[in-house]
Amino acid sequence: MPKYKLVFFTPRTSTQAILKHLFTRFPNHVGRIGAYSGCAFVSPGTGQFVPLEGANPAIGAVGKAEQVEEDRVEILVLAAGATAVSDAGVELTSVLRELQKVHPYEEVAYDVYRLEDF
Repeated sequence: MPKYKLVFFTPRTSTQAILKHLFTRFPNHVGRIGAYSGCAFVSPGTGQFVPLEGANPAIGAVGKAEQVEEDRVEILVLAAGATAVSDAGVELTSVLRELQKVHPYEEVAYDVYRLEDF
């Protein structure tokens, strides 16, 4: 089963609600490490951005630089592959869609890393 590390950035006030949603929606495949569930690494930082014309920012205003206290969140995703959903894993794109649905930002900043077993 492929394993991925999903890293995303979110305002600190939204971190726990997002994690709770993902852990509840995918209890056996997101944040699961062996006999532990709800696993995540969360580190604080400052995000910055300038909303461009046509943006609908949740925080800030179009054309103005904004800095937000954010968390960098890292979670493990046990995936089935690119298209199939099974008991062996979850479709990675389903997890990303759920993240985008529950995240407060119009554009969610995230990275996905494929993990290898050694």
